[in-house]
Amino acid sequence: MLEIKEKKLAEDLVCYHCGDICKDNSIAINEKVFCCNGCKTVYELLDANDLCNYYNIDDKPGITKNYSAVRNYDFLDDQELKSKLIDFTDGKITTITFYIPQMHCSSCIWLLENLYKLNPGVVQSQVNFLQKKLSVKYKDELISIKELVQLLDALGYEPNLNLNQESETKLKSENKNLYLRLGVAGFAFGNIMLLSFPEYLSTSDPENLKGIFAYLNMILSLPVLLYSSREYFDSAYKGLKKKIVNIDVPISLGIIVLFLRSFIEVVLDLGPGYFDSLAGLVFFLLIGKTFQNKTYEALNFERNYKSYFPIAITVRREGKETTIPVSKLEIGERIIIRNSEIIPADSILIKGEANIDYSFVTGESTLTKVNNGEVIYAGGRHIGSIIEAEIIKEVSQSYLTQLWNNSVFTKQNESKTTTLANAVSKYFTFVILAIGFVAFLYWLPISVATGLNALTAVLIVACPCALALSTPFTLGNTLRIFGRNKFYIKNVTVIETLAKLTDIVFDKTGTITDSAKKDVSFTGNDLNDYEKSLVKSCVKSSTHPLSRSIYEYFDTMIEEFTLESFEEIPGKGIKSLIEGNEIKIGSSNFVKDYDEESSDSTAVYISINNKVLGSFQIKNVYRSGLKEVVESLSSKYKFSVISGDKSSEEANLKKIFGTNAPIYFNQSPQEKLDYINALQKENKTVLMVGDGLNDAGALKQSDAGISISENINNFSPACDGILEADSFTKLKDFINFSAVSKNIIIVSFIISFLYNVVGIYFAVTGNLSPLFAAILMPLSSITVVVFTTAATNLFAKSKRLI
Repeated sequence: MLEIKEKKLAEDLVCYHCGDICKDNSIAINEKVFCCNGCKTVYELLDANDLCNYYNIDDKPGITKNYSAVRNYDFLDDQELKSKLIDFTDGKITTITFYIPQMHCSSCIWLLENLYKLNPGVVQSQVNFLQKKLSVKYKDELISIKELVQLLDALGYEPNLNLNQESETKLKSENKNLYLRLGVAGFAFGNIMLLSFPEYLSTSDPENLKGIFAYLNMILSLPVLLYSSREYFDSAYKGLKKKIVNIDVPISLGIIVLFLRSFIEVVLDLGPGYFDSLAGLVFFLLIGKTFQNKTYEALNFERNYKSYFPIAITVRREGKETTIPVSKLEIGERIIIRNSEIIPADSILIKGEANIDYSFVTGESTLTKVNNGEVIYAGGRHIGSIIEAEIIKEVSQSYLTQLWNNSVFTKQNESKTTTLANAVSKYFTFVILAIGFVAFLYWLPISVATGLNALTAVLIVACPCALALSTPFTLGNTLRIFGRNKFYIKNVTVIETLAKLTDIVFDKTGTITDSAKKDVSFTGNDLNDYEKSLVKSCVKSSTHPLSRSIYEYFDTMIEEFTLESFEEIPGKGIKSLIEGNEIKIGSSNFVKDYDEESSDSTAVYISINNKVLGSFQIKNVYRSGLKEVVESLSSKYKFSVISGDKSSEEANLKKIFGTNAPIYFNQSPQEKLDYINALQKENKTVLMVGDGLNDAGALKQSDAGISISENINNFSPACDGILEADSFTKLKDFINFSAVSKNIIIVSFIISFLYNVVGIYFAVTGNLSPLFAAILMPLSSITVVVFTTAATNLFAKSKRLI
């Protein structure tokens, strides 16, 4: 008894957080003992935030990892190699993306996205499960890249650090492993079937031969059990270790039950066993998995290579400036970056003064000054006058997408269909286990063989995979079709938002007006060549549609100067200092107290050294097909127009949107945001369509924000979608398609539900063999994938989107 008490005392004096032995000054709360206030405080913090799953990571989560058994990563101390691996660094915060081939289940995702709990140097870690990539943001002063890799290795997630290995090669390696497991299962299945023919045909072969065949079948089934099925066992074990009962648990249980049952029958000479069913079960499961992988690879390939960011970049080629898509940028290319434009790839600053806002990368809006010859990282936004840089790293579409999905820009739009699927999947496995064992107990007094058949068939045939695949495959295929039509959206949640819209709000300039078809004239004092050069040099640094129109108004032979300073005030105008001259260009009240004459065009005023010289009169041309888009959607949605311009075009807009449509002018960026917010307070679901310049706040505030891209790099990370201007007329089709996608998901849910009900019924009644159940299980997932893909493709064809 004394020994038991001493043992209990020893156990109680182990710190719950770090695992150290507690001294005399131990602290006890909630029946847990801590060695110090530090450990107690960490526990209280986690407990207060419902984060105590942390203590399931391993036996003693707070203990310092012993890296002695981890591989030698001293080569990561090399600065040159580090610069090739990282995505971004400012000396304080570094971002790096790892390829993690060992990542394969929800437990992996949870652990990898909670690295900050294991090391305070990790700021954020984000998983791209489909590409098996992990993006980590960490503090340089607290953890090095070497220590980070050691941490991942110690957890069992050794990163692939081969710089020259392309993702396609990695994918082939994973597929090769799947094919090997499939091949082993297929070989065993075929040979076991061959050796089982005497049993099938009830031949009069000697009993000793049947016994030999039975043992040969058992030997052939071992590679199937130990190799081909291993992934299911690993996933089930890791899930259970984290107290998660995933779908691989009943599958693993079914495989083990089949093998043990067959093993006992053969060893006790009770029968030949069911090794053919076991091998067939694994073989058909792997065939289904192979088909699913192939289907998704095809969809994912087209998304990655056809659905690129539809933003353009200005490059200098042979002394001339030209605009190209970012996807066509090459290493060594000279790029020209204007105020507020995104750096599309890692570059070296060649000309100009760069002030880079890395909030797109880090979430913090601190300007970083970059000198000539220094690196500017992809995702930075330049603030100031024009700069030139040279590309030193290829454009990474996946990296830009990853930045776009940064939590800083994520809206809290919960996917109802995904939530439903997750909720069903969460309890599905428990229900299936219960049904399986109840069926076994029911049949046990009648027939043990039938009971085992029913148990195994239930465990195998029932699968929430079809339910879980409905949403990602439907929306994923929809997203792919949108991309083919030059409509690139952040993630599939946006599609669900578009399906439930009530209001659509348009910005005017650059959104419903065509920047390429404007009539520009100048009214006021005649400008001399020097004044023209000053104005042209000033507007060149701006990305605003009106600035671009004025820039194109001037002759290409007009000389351009280097700007000493540049500032753009959203909703008002721009000002710069050139050769000691102050130039202001914008609205009348921004340039000076100037009485604007009423006009049917937009007026942009200019002043040099506080002297107003006149104004550019810009007559807007509305986008082709705008009226058709409005007419086709007007029966379902309420329209509004908000503009920073004067009310000179109100009559024209009323003709297009109707007399009842709210139209607001002279709106500042904040007033645009407030208008969206007011609609949302009325329980409206709002789509904001803008150009990403003076309406970034409204785009972020809206339930879904779409930025119109017109041959210029005006991408706003606050938006949820980018629509190329020449696809504007398809906006109505994209919104309608989103609603249809939601209906397709509902139908696929019904198909999945009916499959499970019918399959479980026949399994419980003992009329479904485990082998046939193994064929049906992947067949259900394949049916849903084929249905969702075919249905979305058929609707897309009816709208001429493919």
